[in-house]
This record gives sequence, C-alpha cells and structure tokens, in this order.
Amino acid sequence: MPTASLRCGRFTLPLGGKTYLLGIINITDDSFSGGGFLGDPEGALRQALRFVAEGADLIDVGGEPGGPETPVVPAAEEIDRVAPLIERLARETAVPISVDTYKPEVAEAALQAGASMVNDIAGFSLGDGAARAAARHGAAYVVNFIYGRPKVQPPEPPADRDLIQEHLDFLRAGIERARAAGLADDAVVIDPGIAFGKSHDEDLEVLRRLGEFRALGRPLLVAASRKGFIGSALSVDGREPPPDERLEGTAAVVALNVAHGVDFVRVHDVRAMAQVARMADAIVRGQPQPT
Repeated sequence: MPTASLRCGRFTLPLGGKTYLLGIINITDDSFSGGGFLGDPEGALRQALRFVAEGADLIDVGGEPGGPETPVVPAAEEIDRVAPLIERLARETAVPISVDTYKPEVAEAALQAGASMVNDIAGFSLGDGAARAAARHGAAYVVNFIYGRPKVQPPEPPADRDLIQEHLDFLRAGIERARAAGLADDAVVIDPGIAFGKSHDEDLEVLRRLGEFRALGRPLLVAASRKGFIGSALSVDGREPPPDERLEGTAAVVALNVAHGVDFVRVHDVRAMAQVARMADAIVRGQPQPT
C-alpha cells in the first residue's frame, strides 16, 4: 500500500496533497546545465534561500555532476563542497535538505551537517553504504534507476528489453535492498532515472507511463529538468535549445508529472516550476483555493 507520508529526518512530509519541489544547487563548475557555484559558497547560499522564498519545498545540494563526461570528484573534496552549505542551510531555513551523492562517506558527512535526505543516483550498483547512512540518521533515501553505474558510460542496452518491466523490477529490488539496509518503508522514495541509460524515446515512454510506477507503493520523484530529451524534442532544423533555454519544455514535463501523481520534482527554475506545480495541483488534486 502507498505510504501516507515520507519520513525525512526531523521532517514528516504528507503525501498526496501536493507536489513537492526540490530546488537544485550544484557546487560544481561543470554541471550539464551550467550555473554551478564552485568556489562561491555565498552565492550558493543566496540561491538556495531565494529558492525557498520562491517555493522550493526542499533544497537538493550536489558536489559532483552525474554524467560520465566529467571526472569523479574525490570524496573528501565533495564533502568540502557540500557539507558547509548544508550546515548553513539547516540552520537558516525550515525546509529539508537533500544531498545528491552516491558516496557513503559524503552521505554521512552531509547527514551529520543537517541533511534529511540522500538522493543516491547509484541505485545500489555501488553497494548499500549510502542507504545505511540514511538509515542511521532516520533520513529519507531515494532509490534511482540506473542502467550501469555512475560516472561510467553504459553499454548499449538490449534492443528487445521490456523497458517498463525492467524499471519496475529494478526499483522493486531496490526497495528490498533499502529495507535490508535498515530503512523504514516510509523513508524510501523511487526515481525512474530519466536520462540514466535511456534513449530519447525511452525517456518519453517512461514519462508517459509513470502511473504504472504507483504499483510499487512508494512516493515517486522525477528529475527531468532541462535534460537532453527535452532539447531533442524541441529541436528545430537540427538545432537543440541549450539547457538554459528549456524552461517551457521542463514546465510541460512538470505539469504532466503532476497529472501522473508524482510526489517530488527536482528542478532548476524554482519560481516558474512552483507556479506550474501549483496550477497543476489545483486541477489534478483539487486543491482548495487559499483564503
């Protein structure tokens, strides 16, 4: 059965009434979408506080891009990037802080600094250390679908695979591994891993069939903001809009995510996407008009 709320550190997030926005803060200089804050901790803090004012329900802090085209950041350096910001945000905001990492030592340091969620792209492909860290701290944990492992270009997937069944089986196994790592059922989120080992058409198929993921009984997070399938879908005469020109495409995805009952969306453009999600929630979830 679906859980009624998400246990997220010292926070409890009720589910079903609204779509939660995670505002992305990258402490990097080589994110695919630009806008990283490496070497600018005050700028990162200002952006995060601005996101909260604009409607972000959580802040998602990352210190290493997920794609294979960029080098692995050593764990100690990644900790130096993310932990100080998380510590300040935990003091200065009243929203949960998520750490975007697959490294157990980074997850542990971030949780000690005040993070309430571990957003782990590895999908247990590198072991369960990050999940165990989340369990020790009573934090939420995101099980992400990935074809292969982080920072490694995946092999070409089988042409005849049943795409959605493969995802459901992967995530179902991830839920069991999260439970074995000590996580409570109401602390686990699932993410279908848009752009993690999928083609343009496969990303679109997963998004088209998000309703089927509800059968797993866990809150659903989608991280599709500005990603490549949006650029290719909106290309004109072979020219794809760059990531920072994919606002409208991302808005369409967020609205349809809400229509499919997605609980969390991870976004770069918080102000615009907060309005998109609120409008879509008002239609789909029948949210009463505020008085």
